[in-house]
Amino acid sequence: MHEKTVRATISSGVVEGFTRDGVHRWRAIPYARPPVGPLRLRAPQPVEPWPGVRYCHSIGNCAPQQRRYTLVGPGRYQPMSEDCLSLNVVAPESPDHTPLPVLVFIHGGGYFMGSSATPIYDGAALARRGCVYVSVNYRLGPLGCLDLSSLSDGEHTFDDNLFLRDLVLALRWVQENIAVFGGDPDNVTIFGESAGAHAVATLLAVPEAEGLFAQAISESPAAGMVRTPELAAEYAERFAQLLGADRSTAAQALMSARPAELVDAFDRLVRLGQREMLGAFAAGPTCGTEYLPRDPVDAMRDGHAHRVPLVIGANAEEARLFGRFLKLLPMTESTIERLLADLDPVERERITSAYPGYPDPAACVQFGGDFAFGSAVWQIADAHSRHAPTYRYRYDFAPRALRWSGLGATHATELLAVFDVYRSPLGRLLTVGADRKDTLRVSDELQNRWRAFATTGTPGDDWPRYTLPERPVLVFDRRPRVEHDPDGRRREAWEGFSLAQR
Repeated sequence: MHEKTVRATISSGVVEGFTRDGVHRWRAIPYARPPVGPLRLRAPQPVEPWPGVRYCHSIGNCAPQQRRYTLVGPGRYQPMSEDCLSLNVVAPESPDHTPLPVLVFIHGGGYFMGSSATPIYDGAALARRGCVYVSVNYRLGPLGCLDLSSLSDGEHTFDDNLFLRDLVLALRWVQENIAVFGGDPDNVTIFGESAGAHAVATLLAVPEAEGLFAQAISESPAAGMVRTPELAAEYAERFAQLLGADRSTAAQALMSARPAELVDAFDRLVRLGQREMLGAFAAGPTCGTEYLPRDPVDAMRDGHAHRVPLVIGANAEEARLFGRFLKLLPMTESTIERLLADLDPVERERITSAYPGYPDPAACVQFGGDFAFGSAVWQIADAHSRHAPTYRYRYDFAPRALRWSGLGATHATELLAVFDVYRSPLGRLLTVGADRKDTLRVSDELQNRWRAFATTGTPGDDWPRYTLPERPVLVFDRRPRVEHDPDGRRREAWEGFSLAQR
């Protein structure tokens, strides 16, 4: 395959990428100093300039995590390292005369796994439609998304919300450098899926992120991921114990442990948190700190979040993926009853009665999806729409292969459309006959909407703004349609429910 090289001069030096299939690509451009040694568990520092040319042809390291999550191809794993704070840029080969909108993607993975190098996140299809695409790595799990700041001692200081600080520094890098790649720093859209969507929503409430993006897209944000400083400190103490340390030796243990030891201890902490129902998930943002003063939904509701246009939604059958692969959600009668055990019986009945047929398996799966994702979408949309343009969707589409497999329109399947996977060899395996035409139409629909939103702040004239009490929702299916408050009964059932306040 013929490739030619392409160079760009950014604030820290010259980067060389390559051109292929109509786009320029630069991979693993560092946006921060490696957070290693004395910088472990500290706020990220701006990258130091380098002499000569930095070759940005191949994917960089992903954040430390369980190796099984780093598969990038048959028998191929991405290298892991604490030195992981890099980003990738994809830009159209033919320069545009006007600066292009910028789409910055934040990957998901429960705040403990994932990477910008996952093949599906390539972004070339979006760039070819007329944007500059950036995908970002950030620190995960125990080294970035577990708040260990309460374990600081006289000798070591640990900062909170490290992954949010990483993302803000990456967005500052975009402001400073993206014009070199043909992008418009005044028209940046952040978008993400799952934990990445939760990070997008959280950034709306981070004071330091003000002015760094003009629009936001949150695809299936997860619920129950924000903790108080008190709960964060409890998790930190238990984490230290799992490392074999007490309060007096915790900081030293954190600094001397190998990344793999920290990852293994974090894995045990997650299981402990699920078993003991400690409250919010072990990894995620801590609110009530200087960096994130308020719970993001509260900040939106009160008008204290960044008032940028927001697209937010979830998929019709979110939980099916988790029933098959990651047993993290309450999707069986026993796990649901444990979750609701502390509720007043009237409250418990109010929630379960919104799922006709409960405890039938189908009702339990719907419950699990709403608990983890639907409830977050409903809360965020209601809160943000009070003060800023908000557009809500539900993604119902699934080609026959996904329906036959029992997955349907499950978690993350909208990414196959957003990133144009259905036009790839894998996508052709998932679609046959008449199905293929529908699948490509839905893919074009999503990509055009996302690009229109990134360009103008509006995802199309026929997509009404989300307002109360009408709550219009665009349903993506073989033919898009608008429904008003389509899941109203289930939405009302979850009002006021919070894991952290149980």
